[in-house]
Amino acid sequence: MTEETVSTDQGQTNDEKSGRPKPKKISALRGLMPFARPYRLQIIFAIIALTGAAAATLAIGQAVRRMVDNGFGTADGQLLDEYFIALFGVFTLLAAFTFARYYTVTWLGERIVADIRKAVYRHVIGLDRNFYEQTKTGEVMSRLTVDTELIQTVVGSSASMALRNLLMFIGGLAMLIITSPKLAGLVLAMVPIVVVPIIFFGRRLRKLSRLSQDKVAEVNARAEESLNAVQTVQAFTQEEFERNRFSNAVGETFAVARKRIAVRAWLTAVIILLIFGAIDAVLWLGATDVADGTMSSGELTAFVFYAIVVAGSVGTLSEMWGDLQRAAGATERLIELSQVVPEIGVPANPVSLPDTPEGRLCLTDIHFNYPSRPEIAALDGFGLDVKPGETVALVGPSGAGKSTVFQLLLRFYNPNSGTITLDGVDITNADPSEVRKRFGLVPQDAVMFGTSAMENIRYGRPEATDAEVHAAAQAAGAAEFLDRLPEGYATELGERGQRLSGGQRQRIAIARAILRDPAILLLDEATSALDAESERMVQQALDKLMHGRTTLVIAHRLATVLKADRIVVIDRGCVVASGTHAELMKQDGLYARLAKLQFDQDRAALSGIEAAD
Repeated sequence: MTEETVSTDQGQTNDEKSGRPKPKKISALRGLMPFARPYRLQIIFAIIALTGAAAATLAIGQAVRRMVDNGFGTADGQLLDEYFIALFGVFTLLAAFTFARYYTVTWLGERIVADIRKAVYRHVIGLDRNFYEQTKTGEVMSRLTVDTELIQTVVGSSASMALRNLLMFIGGLAMLIITSPKLAGLVLAMVPIVVVPIIFFGRRLRKLSRLSQDKVAEVNARAEESLNAVQTVQAFTQEEFERNRFSNAVGETFAVARKRIAVRAWLTAVIILLIFGAIDAVLWLGATDVADGTMSSGELTAFVFYAIVVAGSVGTLSEMWGDLQRAAGATERLIELSQVVPEIGVPANPVSLPDTPEGRLCLTDIHFNYPSRPEIAALDGFGLDVKPGETVALVGPSGAGKSTVFQLLLRFYNPNSGTITLDGVDITNADPSEVRKRFGLVPQDAVMFGTSAMENIRYGRPEATDAEVHAAAQAAGAAEFLDRLPEGYATELGERGQRLSGGQRQRIAIARAILRDPAILLLDEATSALDAESERMVQQALDKLMHGRTTLVIAHRLATVLKADRIVVIDRGCVVASGTHAELMKQDGLYARLAKLQFDQDRAALSGIEAAD
């Protein structure tokens, strides 16, 4: 594995734009060595098997030579039978070695690729938000699927075939020299003529293979993006626009693939023409030697057999070269992905958080710009102290920086400057996982997994019992609709929880947070998707959950924060006011204007309803 630092700008399709290192040709396949190393014994066995298969194949030529010279040329039927039995024995050995080679190599391909997929996924699932801001999920999926399948083809088939044919080429060439040095010299003279096109076309093929894989990744990313937002696409009647955009992406992919196919077709055609042209010349000279009596029919037969073996080996190697080129590109892409170093990592000597969590937070002079928007300050000198057990509401206009505070607390990003302490420990000096375990998040858009309701709630604490899951659902007001589902808590919710309403998904997310029983609760518009009755039920559950627990609440609906111990008003990344609802209303500042605007809207809506009645 190379130690070069690679760019995370994976969305581009060429080396100059993406900042990726230039392709490393076939040497990039060395990146597979760490994954192959644990299976040394299987690899040794596979090499023995393919060596045996190559030797058995070469032995066929000698068996045929003896049979032609000694068997066909004599009337001794018993001798003829013995040669055919010996030939059948060689075929048996070839079959046995081929079975061993195929099974072992295919097993290695499956096993190594499975390990690669696990290793890459284990790495990317831990990458920070900065990476996913700049990299499309569809491209990551393409690398986990398309690229690993290319590697599987090489490890599980092409590599062994290439090595086997290399051995047969070397062995066949040696047998050609032994059988007829003169004709072998002619064959050797033809080798450079065959190798030059392989090198010429191979370079072009490697570049096109890499570009083709990038285009496939773009298509996957495009499809995933539109399908994930299919309701929005259909709501805005943009189906035809998305069809055209996807078709254009597929068309570009096909255009690159067509060039790659053309180059490979030319390579194959040129190699076949040169190889069989050489065989034709060898046969002509060999037939002349037989007619002159300087060569026996058996020797010519064996020489032709070995010439075909050598020619076939070269042809197969040229085919395998294309596969190796594509696999080298795939390996480069996977190496790049596995080399991306997350900005949020575990310190060399992480500081432990207190065994008994208090829930004390302190944010001091925080400055932060999102990496994708470096010119805009999300937080600019932000400061906040939260006492254990205190409920603090964060309010302000959209884009003021409220959600950014949550992002930094959960260590999805590091601040550009300033410090954040949790129970007296600077969170940048602690293990991010340990920090996140102290928090329970209820986001505005509840995330559901394509599994059962039981497992979606249990995601908050995987070791929880069924009884604890039921209790959490009851506390969140989710039990009443979960009990009515066809299979109760075992009902599959579908991808992204499509079988539930927005309010139902939100209550399951709240149950997940209740089950986690965190030291600090983060509520990001936690009741915004609920109707009035559900909101009342959930708010009662949250009141119990929030009691004696540090809680940060983000809300645009000011009525949900009136019970907060303190309301912090944020505007343009700064704290502009802090106090209770009554205190802030007296100041007649931003909070008062927001509250008045919302109350006026509610009053106007109520008047409209009464007028309609």
